Amino acid sequence: MGIQTKTRSVTPGTRHQVAADFSELTKSKPEKSLTQGYARKFGRNHRGVKTTRHRGGGHKRNYRQVDFRRDKQNIQAQVTSIEYDPNRQAHLALLHYQDGEKRYILHPRGLEVGATVVAGANVPLTVGNSLPLKNIPLGVDVHNVEMHPGKGGQFSRSAGSSCSILAKEGEYITLKMPSGEVRKVLETCSATIGQVGNVNNSNLCSGKAGRSRWLGRRPHVRGSVMNPVDHPHGGGEGRAPVGRKSPCTPWGKVALGTRTRKGNKSSNKMIVRRRKK
Repeated sequence: MGIQTKTRSVTPGTRHQVAADFSELTKSKPEKSLTQGYARKFGRNHRGVKTTRHRGGGHKRNYRQVDFRRDKQNIQAQVTSIEYDPNRQAHLALLHYQDGEKRYILHPRGLEVGATVVAGANVPLTVGNSLPLKNIPLGVDVHNVEMHPGKGGQFSRSAGSSCSILAKEGEYITLKMPSGEVRKVLETCSATIGQVGNVNNSNLCSGKAGRSRWLGRRPHVRGSVMNPVDHPHGGGEGRAPVGRKSPCTPWGKVALGTRTRKGNKSSNKMIVRRRKK
């Protein structure tokens, strides 16, 4: 995806705006058979109680059914369009299989309309093809990596992300995650060759608060401007400092640098090196 790096400063909202030009997309409306209604919960639990702050509103969306499993084996599919997905940062590629079925997959960088992709154990190592990790050479970048065989891709699904295969030992493959974490995954887990597209997504700048509201993000108020009853940073005369050893969450826990992963998780044994703080 290209980015429109300069906009005319007609309004304050466009002065620093860096917007997407969507030149990579080839179709504006989604495939109707692969969409469904999407009732978003806006950060609330099953009782309707807010459990996540700063969420709500936003434009109405339809959910696109994305094929993360790639379980249609050894049947070739042609890429017919590249489309926008409002529910994720990555774009989608619409596949037409030889047997007539249609499916969405995450659009890998460099995959163009008219290309052919296939999933299987012994398929070519080309962008968009999916195969088990044990059949992928070292140093190859992959995305949509499974954590458990057959469950579907869970790692590296965001725009511009990819995992690198570092080593193979026994029945495990060592991967370097986008976060920098190094962990082991079973060799029977599948992955898709290439890097997720829309790599310039991180360079975008909304330019105004209204664009955040369109995306369902409500205003975030600093704790230092609240009252002491509302936040540990609140109170004081004028611009007062935090008044504690380190910044805190609204509930008094340390906000920066403290690791929150549980120490007794069964998957801790799969982590070779933790990510940086």
